[in-house]
Amino acid sequence: MQNQYYVYILASKRNGTLYTGFSSNLVKRNYEHRNGIIEGFTTRYTVKMLVYYEIYFDPTEAIIREKRLKTWNRKWKLELIEKQNPDWEDLYYKIIK
Repeated sequence: MQNQYYVYILASKRNGTLYTGFSSNLVKRNYEHRNGIIEGFTTRYTVKMLVYYEIYFDPTEAIIREKRLKTWNRKWKLELIEKQNPDWEDLYYKIIK
């Protein structure tokens, strides 16, 4: 089985504070964000909702995409989220099933 890598966006609420990240274990990393296990931006700004993610099989491609998304302006990120997740559903509950 091939490893998967994820680029994801978390939000504090609909149209709230956004955080873009990368992980090889989306469930575990989101659990850490949700429970404040690792201190930092997401803990400080209560950014817990998984609102967008992409899957990659090449870690280099995923890291490049994460860095690219981090340079995007807020409007572009909101449009990306709205296109895939117009209701701003917390996708965490779909990935843990």
